[in-house]
Amino acid sequence: MSSKTKSEAEWRTVLSPQQFKVLRQKGTEAPGTGEYDKFDKPGTYNCGGCGTPLYTSATKFNSGCGWPAFFDGAPPSPLFSICAHADCPPAIPGAINRHEDRSAFMTRTEITCAACGGHLGHVFKGEGFSTPTDERHCVNSISLKFDDKQ
Repeated sequence: MSSKTKSEAEWRTVLSPQQFKVLRQKGTEAPGTGEYDKFDKPGTYNCGGCGTPLYTSATKFNSGCGWPAFFDGAPPSPLFSICAHADCPPAIPGAINRHEDRSAFMTRTEITCAACGGHLGHVFKGEGFSTPTDERHCVNSISLKFDDKQ
């Protein structure tokens, strides 16, 4: 089994209860409570579950929504395309997958880590932010781990 693919019991041993609720059970942290909402340092935001690079500080912006906001994900990792082992994730166009989410009596686009499937948040388009993609990736801080060395 790949280190990025774990059973529910294994995830419970490596994640805090809050991380497990958000990353594995698709929870949402309260607005304005996350560590990275107003955080502004250069570096990379990795998946809090598996460590895959997801976002860079160059794509982070202040949306005022109460959660960290990014206008695009990190470029694809070359590691995904060179791994020949059966338990490695398939080659992916980027680090973030999108899925239709029909929960909470609405239709939204959920974003997850492409490597481990961890829930990150939701992406919204056309809100009027002047970003290159016209998107806001609204991400739970608890789903991320910041690295200032990348």
